Amino acid sequence: MSFRSPRPAARPLPLCSQMLVLLTLSDRGCSVLCSSVMGVLSARSHAPCTPPAPTGARRTLAASSSQPPNGPEPGSQPLKARTLSGMASKTTTTVTPKRVAHSPSLQSLKKPIIPKEFGGKVPTVIRQRYLNLFIEECLKFCSSSQEAIEKALNEEKVAYDRSPSKNIYLNVAVNTLKKLRGLAPSPTPGLKTGSRRVVSHEMVLGGKLATKTSFSLSRPSSPRVEDLKGAALYGRLKEYLLTEEQLKEHGYPFPHPERPGGAVLFTAEDKKPKDSACRICCRCGAEYLVSPSGRCVRAEECHYHWGRLRRNRVAGGWETQYTCCSAAIGSTGCQVAKQHVQDGRKENLEGFVKTFDKELAEDAHPGIYALDCEMSYTTRGLELTRVTVVDADAQVVYDTFVRPDNEVVDYNTRFSGVTEADLVDTSISLRDVQAVLLSMFSADTVLIGHSLESDLLALKVIHSTVVDTSVLFPHRLGLPYKRSLRNLMADYLRQIIQDNVDGHSSSEDASACMHLVIWKIREDAKTKR
Repeated sequence: MSFRSPRPAARPLPLCSQMLVLLTLSDRGCSVLCSSVMGVLSARSHAPCTPPAPTGARRTLAASSSQPPNGPEPGSQPLKARTLSGMASKTTTTVTPKRVAHSPSLQSLKKPIIPKEFGGKVPTVIRQRYLNLFIEECLKFCSSSQEAIEKALNEEKVAYDRSPSKNIYLNVAVNTLKKLRGLAPSPTPGLKTGSRRVVSHEMVLGGKLATKTSFSLSRPSSPRVEDLKGAALYGRLKEYLLTEEQLKEHGYPFPHPERPGGAVLFTAEDKKPKDSACRICCRCGAEYLVSPSGRCVRAEECHYHWGRLRRNRVAGGWETQYTCCSAAIGSTGCQVAKQHVQDGRKENLEGFVKTFDKELAEDAHPGIYALDCEMSYTTRGLELTRVTVVDADAQVVYDTFVRPDNEVVDYNTRFSGVTEADLVDTSISLRDVQAVLLSMFSADTVLIGHSLESDLLALKVIHSTVVDTSVLFPHRLGLPYKRSLRNLMADYLRQIIQDNVDGHSSSEDASACMHLVIWKIREDAKTKR
């Protein structure tokens, strides 16, 4: 830039300047902005000319000294304002977005829709939600989107078929989702997934010293629930024992006051048929005739529903349906058996034994056991075919098959898990089992079970120191309704039991009862602190 001596009639000279401005946009990064600013400054004829700068002086002084000392001309825009306004209109960014690899997702796929069904055991909305989750997980490890959809549909169908109710479906679906997540490939170890700094929870709450400092609260209380074993656990279980009124209300056997070896029940008796040879089928409710040996006089098939009755919402209101096939009450049974059967346990109340008191050592306790029995139909009704006893650690201490006293007409494998092959080489009788149990138990031994009165009737054992999970976790409608052990395990412990197509397992059911009671003690201890 050149400087000339002032002349009286000097023409205004244009001044061009180009500036590079560095602006900080945010704390995330910086962008370099380039703007070309053209400004024309007019000089007055009487304005003095700036003398030349000394040698070595910065050229920026010439630009800054071009403004009159008296301030900018009235009506003109300051250089800084004009510079920023010009930059704002010509600002460009050099930051380019990162390229992300394409992965299939639900938005780019045609989602399968689960058809709606009235009276379904699981709402369609819930099934659709889990199906979408299954598809998202399958997309992570399947080679194609079609394969992922087919696998997700199969997994959802299996979960639906295995679940007789909504609660069971939710637990099965959650377990399936965990399984699918385990199949997805894990990220490469050591790979840096992001530039965000990881900060520990202690660092956030208390700073650097928090990682070197510990805090504790001393609560004077009884021994920890985790340490409750043996005598300590036995003492806690006393709070959950059934009272005498509860034992009578739930149909537990009591010694007969007049007949030795006999038992008496205090529950209301069912109406018996007038004819002594007439029986009522405990599966379909039909009446049938039997011979003196207990065999059916006439060969007649038994059509029955093995599921329970449950009220479900349908179009226009509510309907009572069977859980096995969702058929309405009064419909023809979905299962067919060769003949009718009876329960018979409440009619045959002879041959009972009672646990008795035993002397124990000072540091010993009477014992804690969980018990479960399996029964099959004979010519005289339900009889014991298997018994399992587990200890407080859920370890099996006694498990045996039992040969019934009468001929078996239906092994009831769907529920008992007992087959004909299991009893072929069995010589253990009911009396043998009673002798073993009387040697293991005393009158003060705590027995745990689900609807334990049913097992004691099959064993023909009278015992009053019991903890019943069907009473510990009652049905919201009260008696005669009871919650199943399968539902209790699914709701409280998030475990699926009785899921074997070969029938129930007495060892599994006994262990489940023990786990439920211990879980109940721990939960109650939390609220008492």
